[in-house]
Amino acid sequence: MFRALIAGLVVLIAAACASAPPAVTADIQARESARILALLKAQDEAWNRGDIEGFMAGYWQSEELRFASGGDVTRGYAGTLARYKARYSDRALMGMLNTTDHEIILLSPDAAVAHGRWQLTREKDAPGGLYTLVLRKTYGEWVIISDTTTSAEE
Repeated sequence: MFRALIAGLVVLIAAACASAPPAVTADIQARESARILALLKAQDEAWNRGDIEGFMAGYWQSEELRFASGGDVTRGYAGTLARYKARYSDRALMGMLNTTDHEIILLSPDAAVAHGRWQLTREKDAPGGLYTLVLRKTYGEWVIISDTTTSAEE
């Protein structure tokens, strides 16, 4: 009986000590969503200047970065940068990028998901599709840690 009482007490103390993640208030949601949207806008602007490295500044500079597109998964910042440079090797291939329909879901003060549409405008075509980004706030800055980008069939 005594052991059961002690075991129950240990469980209660552990439950009381466990902390829930900080709440996401409306104020935090608005502030952090604006910061994430600013990151996405900066990426569009860098892309439209032909600056792939500037575009990549929004990504986590880690070998744990995940980029999925076209049925392939690329791991790591260096691999993702190399993929972009190979696929968009000149300004004509890069075209002009416009992202829209942004939907930011703040999971906690330091974790978020962003959904949206992307559209390239190029001389001979206009590919586009959807994206889902997972972001983390590290050292006070939001970075993309996972990117799943799809192309829409025309």
